[in-house]
Amino acid sequence: MILRIDSPTAAVLGEIGLPTPIRELASRRWDVVIVGAGHNGLACATYLARSGKSVLVLESRQRVGGACTIEEPFPGVRMSPCAYLAGLLHPLVISELNLVERGFEWIPAVNGLFVPFLDGSSVQLWEDDERCEAEIRRFAPNDVAGWRAMSATMRRLRDALRPEGERDLWIGDAPSREHIEARLGNDTEARLLLLEWSMAEFVEHYLRDERLQTAYLGQGVIGTNASPFDAGTASIHFHHSSGRLGGMPGMWGYVKGGMGMISFYFCDAAREAGAVVATGVPVGQIIPGEGVVLEGGEPIACSAVISNADPKRTARLLGPAAEAGWRRRVEEIPMEGCTVKLNVLLRELPDFTARPGMLGAHHFGQINTPLTKPEWKASFAAARRGELPEHLWCELYFQSVHDPALANGGERVCAICAVFICARDVERTAGGRAAACARFAGAILF
Repeated sequence: MILRIDSPTAAVLGEIGLPTPIRELASRRWDVVIVGAGHNGLACATYLARSGKSVLVLESRQRVGGACTIEEPFPGVRMSPCAYLAGLLHPLVISELNLVERGFEWIPAVNGLFVPFLDGSSVQLWEDDERCEAEIRRFAPNDVAGWRAMSATMRRLRDALRPEGERDLWIGDAPSREHIEARLGNDTEARLLLLEWSMAEFVEHYLRDERLQTAYLGQGVIGTNASPFDAGTASIHFHHSSGRLGGMPGMWGYVKGGMGMISFYFCDAAREAGAVVATGVPVGQIIPGEGVVLEGGEPIACSAVISNADPKRTARLLGPAAEAGWRRRVEEIPMEGCTVKLNVLLRELPDFTARPGMLGAHHFGQINTPLTKPEWKASFAAARRGELPEHLWCELYFQSVHDPALANGGERVCAICAVFICARDVERTAGGRAAACARFAGAILF
């Protein structure tokens, strides 16, 4: 029987505050200061503290977790505002940080993608091969063989680069291009998937039905400011299909209690190992070899600083102390966002005209709103001009059908990821960010 530990961090929804006054934190010299208590910073803190280092984690927000957290915008309603699903969380980390013993539970997203079309047709791309093949045989019978071949290429690439166990290339130092090439061998299709194909080229190579092709296109642009017709976007789809959560290749899932529970368990592990985590403490400057200076002016000395902030924010914190070549590379990184994530509370689930019903198997999947190929191209072009596109690709997640405790009674928590919406459009919207958010929400919902 597994003993489950109540999470002290989850008990306060990650708002752990200051464990001791800042003057006491600044009175000692630390081995390591970590800037940012996102899930990566907290995992890093745990491993360093376990190795005997004195570790201080400083988070500017009141709540730990960064993009992987939980908020309660309405009484009794818990939402995961940015990260919606778990899939690339490494089994080794789950084991070494004792997440299951801490209470980590997840529901596999076996229902896959549900894609309704305006012509009244629909397809559900299950994560179960037999059910998915049956659905494709009904929807596009001439593409069954092509879908099998497409799935086999993805499987071969995952097995080559990320096999179960110690040969997983995500363990240890980053592999060289030569190492990757050696793993791929003579598998031309796997190499094209990883290094060259656009998402459109990937699906067009295997599938003939254009509706089925477009059903997959959005999987190549998640988290990426690129069109599914851009070279290399097929590798985004591979990346998101490369995990082995729960020993299930390519599987994603819903974390019980919300995605932020992962970060909260990490925070518990870090503090148990001896790390000190403080929230509401923004860092104003990083001084290599000396430590950090808080925005309030207090210096904190340490031997090493690890930044869990993004590269450009880290460069700003370093200021003139940043090495010139590194700063130049950072400044060259294209980091303009194109995604809006909207969280809503629904009275009831939607009843899709393409597949009627109020609580069907499709509601347990991720709902995709497909675009035609011309719409994809026009949407991306509009965003590149800094305009709000006429058509948006969206992916909807109904977390509370998997975990009813996230909402009250019959209410439903829904998270929506929408592309392409240019960050420059926010800056130009009259009324500022609030007005821009209202405009985007209207475009997504209506």
